[in-house]
Amino acid sequence: MAHKSACCNLTSLEVLLIVLFVLMTGIAVGLITILAIYINAQELQVTVDPTAPVNIGKNLYLIGVGRADCTGPVADVPLMGYANPDQTAGGIHTRLFSRAFIVDDGSTRVVFVSADIGMVSQRLRLEVLKALEVKYGTLYRQDNVVLSGTHTHSGPAGYFQYTLFMITSKGYIKPSIQALVNGIVKSIDEAHKSMKPGRIFLNKGNVMDSNYNRSPHSYLNNPEEERKGYKTNTDEQIVSLKFTDLDGDGLGIFSWFAVHPVSMNYTNHMVSSDNLGYASYLFEQEKNIGSFPGEGPFVAAFPTSNSGDVSPNTHGPFCVNTGEKCDYLNSSCPIGGTKMCVAFGPGNDMFESTRIIGESIYKKAKELYGSAQQEVYGNLHTAHQWVNMTDVTVQINSTHSVKTCKPALGHSFAAGTIDGGGELNFTQGAIEGDPFWDGIRDALLGEPSKEIQDCQNPKPVLFSTGEMTWPLPWHPEIVDVQIITIGSVAIVAVPGEVSTMSGRRIRQAVKQELETKKAFTNTEVVVTGLCNTYTHYITTYEEYQVQRYEGASTIYGPHTLSAYIQRFRGLARAIAEGKTGELPKGPEPPFFKDSQLVSLLPAVPTDKTPTNTTFGQVLEQVNPLYKVGEVASVTFVAGNPRNSGDMRDKTFVIVEKFLMTTSTWEVVHTDASWETRFHWIKGTGGQSNATVEWYIPLSAETGTYRIRHFGHSKKLSFPTPVITPYEGTSDTFRVTKTLYSF
Repeated sequence: MAHKSACCNLTSLEVLLIVLFVLMTGIAVGLITILAIYINAQELQVTVDPTAPVNIGKNLYLIGVGRADCTGPVADVPLMGYANPDQTAGGIHTRLFSRAFIVDDGSTRVVFVSADIGMVSQRLRLEVLKALEVKYGTLYRQDNVVLSGTHTHSGPAGYFQYTLFMITSKGYIKPSIQALVNGIVKSIDEAHKSMKPGRIFLNKGNVMDSNYNRSPHSYLNNPEEERKGYKTNTDEQIVSLKFTDLDGDGLGIFSWFAVHPVSMNYTNHMVSSDNLGYASYLFEQEKNIGSFPGEGPFVAAFPTSNSGDVSPNTHGPFCVNTGEKCDYLNSSCPIGGTKMCVAFGPGNDMFESTRIIGESIYKKAKELYGSAQQEVYGNLHTAHQWVNMTDVTVQINSTHSVKTCKPALGHSFAAGTIDGGGELNFTQGAIEGDPFWDGIRDALLGEPSKEIQDCQNPKPVLFSTGEMTWPLPWHPEIVDVQIITIGSVAIVAVPGEVSTMSGRRIRQAVKQELETKKAFTNTEVVVTGLCNTYTHYITTYEEYQVQRYEGASTIYGPHTLSAYIQRFRGLARAIAEGKTGELPKGPEPPFFKDSQLVSLLPAVPTDKTPTNTTFGQVLEQVNPLYKVGEVASVTFVAGNPRNSGDMRDKTFVIVEKFLMTTSTWEVVHTDASWETRFHWIKGTGGQSNATVEWYIPLSAETGTYRIRHFGHSKKLSFPTPVITPYEGTSDTFRVTKTLYSF
């Protein structure tokens, strides 16, 4: 639709007609007409104060979307997810982004953020809320802001304030959390600034052959009658919300799908947004034509749902050393144990698998976006509480109640999963302790109390984290429970990884409570995980009895899910009855001082170069000629990427094409592009290299190209080290459709 630029651009004929109309009908009526013409000329492109209540009309919302780079340090820092101490960052596969959506109905506002990170930690949420309060006062608060992590296992760690997570993350790493806080807040800023009247549409469909239940034995322990209600042991449904302006032009899409972003496995050392991030990448690149990744107005987010027991490795597990099937119950191999039992697929390597799964999710979301017709109507609601999850009494029936436990991890936690097995001789499905490991634990950490062992039964307790408080508590006690509703859609923010059946029970319970009131008939309930606080896994009571990895990692005991359902029912009831203002806030979580948070990440050593070389100098040159589909590679003398500081919205790499018509170089790819890979290789004595690979797409134009690398080096100097920027450039090379011409 064409847009008139302003009221002042009226034609002479329009002006004459207005004057005649004023003379004929009177000044007052004429002025009203002028105002009407002005509004029509603007086509509802009114200036909106995003902080002020606005009467936006029936069935309309104010909608804002925003996205910002939240990539933290890409060197030395552990990657969060597999808890593998050897898996430290060494470059970039794809950059990480925070995507924010704001919706306002004129009286209530909600914010949903999906960030390409492992999970939202309690510390991260508290830091973000503090930063929002400084900027916006009480506009954005704990009750109307939901922060969710996509659960990529290839994002920088170090943003937790509890001891267990700090142990596997080299402590509390300030640059990691600063990049996340700044990126998340900036994405909300962008959404805040872009708010305009708009509409929302709901659509649903199924994504086939893209997820796989990695603990089917646990799933089968759920009641048969319950399982009969579902066709599969994973949720294949994808739920999408399409956001448009009043002209129908797309603003963004939110799509929930249950899959673990672990296509990039534990051997990967590059920062990556994994399969869900790639789905976002594809959708945004299609809509933001001509923009680099991370740029452009359209925002596409793919938060995960009830994916706790769901793998993207659809070929399933087998013993990589022998080729035989793994043991069904404990996912172990006769030779090599759990370490050799690994799931793969659907691609030949982790990069191809990431592409296939991400592309499958994107294609279905694109289809749903194009066919969405069910409009979302109704008011917005928010409900939030803090709850002490170590002391929740759950009423099972009129005469029987149970309680949650102080947190603890079981023996099967150390076994890992088919997506990444443990290093030691632990196996999944352990319902008895191991005298050897229990003896070591008792000597180093102390024996778990009888109270915790009885409460957590049948879990054999490996780490009694609820009784471990040095130097800080090992696990959170106070967690967030939260629901926001946007018209007929309810979003349940769960602070952990929810198994397939657990998610189904939560959805069913919330739906039942909301639909007790006519206003919430036919509500679509979405479960989104990894929100606000991280508390490991949430399995059903029946799955907990099997004590595979997910059950062993359900830290508050066998009745954890029942406790969450009870709390979410309470929030849903308060929303349905219009009594959210009466909800008690609950006990606030701790906010430890920075001085209490220990960093175990060593300072960056002085950067050095090999003899007779300089930073940015090429060590291994590109070939003079490539054809599309091949890989151009170049290696530079490099400094440690940590010396480059905050590199959000910047790049370590560009690929440029020479324009004959202007004799200039045009950037065609950055390190945010799927087609580039930036490998940082740490050497000895302060020396390191950077290898840049360009996977030349079939769409690449024939022409002359070059690859450039940017970085910073550190030199010792008194009183402070000197950080110096450098850059390196490859030789030029030709790209053709074929290597031969006739």
